[in-house]
Amino acid sequence: MAALVKGVGCAMRPLLPVVQTCNVNARRWVRALRRSPVKVVFPSGQVVEREPGPGKQPRKAADEASPQKQQQKQPLQVPSNPTPSTWEESGLRYDKAFPGDKRLSSVMTIVKSRPFREKKGKILLEGRRLIADALKAGAVPKTFFFSRLEYIKELPMDKLKGVSLVKVKFEDIKDWSDLVTPQGIMGIFAKPDHIKMTYPEIQLHHSLPLLLICDNLRDPGNLGTILRSAAGAGCSKVLLTKGCVDVWEPKVLRAGMGAHFQVPIINNLEWEAIPNYLPTDTRVYVADNCGLYARAQMSMSNKGSNHSWVCDRRFLKFHKYEEEEEDLETGAKRDWLPDLEVQSYDLDWTEAPAAVVIGGETHGVSLESLELAESTGGKRLLIPVVPGVDSLNSAMAASILLFEGKRQLRVREEHLSRGRSYH
Repeated sequence: MAALVKGVGCAMRPLLPVVQTCNVNARRWVRALRRSPVKVVFPSGQVVEREPGPGKQPRKAADEASPQKQQQKQPLQVPSNPTPSTWEESGLRYDKAFPGDKRLSSVMTIVKSRPFREKKGKILLEGRRLIADALKAGAVPKTFFFSRLEYIKELPMDKLKGVSLVKVKFEDIKDWSDLVTPQGIMGIFAKPDHIKMTYPEIQLHHSLPLLLICDNLRDPGNLGTILRSAAGAGCSKVLLTKGCVDVWEPKVLRAGMGAHFQVPIINNLEWEAIPNYLPTDTRVYVADNCGLYARAQMSMSNKGSNHSWVCDRRFLKFHKYEEEEEDLETGAKRDWLPDLEVQSYDLDWTEAPAAVVIGGETHGVSLESLELAESTGGKRLLIPVVPGVDSLNSAMAASILLFEGKRQLRVREEHLSRGRSYH
């Protein structure tokens, strides 16, 4: 049986190559038919051209007759002065930060060092809205760090020319940022100059003859909130004396919510230079609930009153000097503090251009502010509070006084307009 199987196997072996050859040739023949040759060359050398079927044209003729092909072959007409309409067409390029990049270390230096910001004249802005407000106001960008390209594409293309664009990891921005939820974009700008800035037209249209002077404000959150209130009330200008926290500190910028680019801000001023920034005939009013300690004691003699002054203990030293300081020649007592009249905040104090001085909660208003108020015919503005309650927060007091001044100016304008209509 085994011999029979072996013999059958031997008899079938010659047939296998023949079958494979036939299959291969059949495949090649089928493929050749599918190629639809245009010419057939016989072994004798005869060449027969194959005519195209009905409704078909040679490929070359069809290409020449196709209008789409003709349009593609026509040269593109490029305008003489092309205007880029997309971010890619503008030719902007960005770099990817590498480990140890020195440009990244400058971010934290600007954030933490006020002397560096003042020496180099650079500030750090974070967030798409704040950066957009800065660009709209005319601030000059130097470098942008971003985690996603979409954040850069949202900015005006004409403002990005010549700016260094660096793509970084979101984890790096998260490490640099002090926000709970970073927005993925940060920018280094040249420190803005209020003279070169372009403030919103609507803000300038609603500007009032009302100024704010910040005296020794050291809390970043309070200063940012005060700037936001000043922009909302329509202040024409904000002046900051030496001793105030840096107005371009990240915490102040965050609390200001874009107010830095809506109202002119002049910082780091000496008191001797303050009058140079005040309009003519401006009266300076001091927001000071403590005042002269002796007067406060006299006002509190009526124990049954519902409201009274709240005096901070830090002004006890003023009262001490008032009592003990005497003229060595005459022996008469001499006032150590300027003698300013106290007026309730809701009485009219905006008949002339007014400037309001807001002091810090820790140190209060300075002696220079009281002297300036006395020289301009100003007064102390009192915000009465319930006895036993501590003095108001600086930001809250500033907001109350500024919007009260706005209300008084609006009421005066309404009276004047009514008077004109009667005539």
